[in-house]
Amino acid sequence: MAGQDILTVTPRVEALAALCKANSRIDPALYQEYDVKRGLRDINGEGVLAGLTNISDIISKKWIDGKLTPVDGELYYRGFNINDLVQGFMRDNRKGYEEVAYLLLFGELPDAKRLSDFKSLLAQGRTLPTNFVRDVVMKAPTHDMMNSLSRSVLTLASYDSNTDDISLPNVLRQCLMLISVFPMLAVYSYHAYNHYECGGSMYIHYPSDSLSTASNFLRMLRPDMQYTPLESSVLDIALVLHMEHGGGNNSSFTTHVVTSSGTDTYSAIAAALGSLKGPKHGGANFKVVQMFEDLKKRVSDQTDEAEVAGYLRKLLRREAFDQKGLIYGMGHAVYSISDPRAQVFKSFVGKLAKEKGREDDFALYSMVERLAPQVIAEERHIYKGVSANVDFYSGFVYSMLDLPPELYTPVFAMARIVGWSAHRLEELINTDKIIRPSYRCVQEHEPYMPLPER
Repeated sequence: MAGQDILTVTPRVEALAALCKANSRIDPALYQEYDVKRGLRDINGEGVLAGLTNISDIISKKWIDGKLTPVDGELYYRGFNINDLVQGFMRDNRKGYEEVAYLLLFGELPDAKRLSDFKSLLAQGRTLPTNFVRDVVMKAPTHDMMNSLSRSVLTLASYDSNTDDISLPNVLRQCLMLISVFPMLAVYSYHAYNHYECGGSMYIHYPSDSLSTASNFLRMLRPDMQYTPLESSVLDIALVLHMEHGGGNNSSFTTHVVTSSGTDTYSAIAAALGSLKGPKHGGANFKVVQMFEDLKKRVSDQTDEAEVAGYLRKLLRREAFDQKGLIYGMGHAVYSISDPRAQVFKSFVGKLAKEKGREDDFALYSMVERLAPQVIAEERHIYKGVSANVDFYSGFVYSMLDLPPELYTPVFAMARIVGWSAHRLEELINTDKIIRPSYRCVQEHEPYMPLPER
């Protein structure tokens, strides 16, 4: 019976947790006294410069008339504006995930031949070891697809005869394989959960070599393997927009930190997955969807701006939804005026809403996007600018694509694995030093006391 204590939180464990809390709390004033950049951010919220990167750049402020001024956000992949990249492949009516992945990994846009060869390389990688789905994915189904992804990634290391070889060609091989199989791991993990835990039918559809990453994801997910061209295009855009976001985001920084220790690719990517799983990083889009569901229950007339604004005030006053005092999907640690990803996304969300017959929902999202900054300014006296971030619309898009909520964050991971791979390669190429930040110990020294005297 004693062993069962490990599986449950007993009064004994609660008491030990209280002891841990009492003896581990640090006086908040000490952080200011020692000028500690908590969260690697200064008192103004600016990120501490911890490294250099070629992979992506974020612009949210510019020097205007000698003053650093917030501006409409800009996002660059390898020096190319994200708007130009999206407009480029959309204008030619082609998918962009593979093309932008090539750009992030290799630092230049591919010509038609190199793009075709790269697509073939990814298609060849869309295969899992014999019986891997049965022995690993289906063995311990869970509602948490991110944990399932992490377990699968770490287990794949056991099938690799060169797991610990961190030479550039080998790491690139491993990264390309993981980029290829992430959609399969995510979808198959969901089907295993839906079958064994929810009683649904079990589907294992194989990917097609001729389809894009976005199309294959929808093909493998849906029982009938059917999807519309617009559905595939919008998911493809979502993957491109989530692929990378500056070197300073939590999961990319995690990739740099873990890579710097000299560990293998599977361990580094599993660590990044653990970071993205956190609700402060990758789980916000589902919170937006839940918030709107709560809004619909509490607001009788969803076309009444005054009533909707009243609900938003209740959110900020901790009187509605999860009582966290947040309007999910609004505001960003970097952007003030606008999130360029949200701006790109919104132009396609309306088209999908029309195809899905959800124009009323889109009108409601648009209204909240317009009202929320005003309400936040009035309630919180924040006038620096608050705008919708990419999560505000991505959850809505995923719901229109009929993606199960369990797959929202894995889809994020399916895109971000490209950015993580690029950052891992960059770290290996440019440094041989382990990242080791400094923590000042503020615990007073104590004389040792023998056990009988305590």
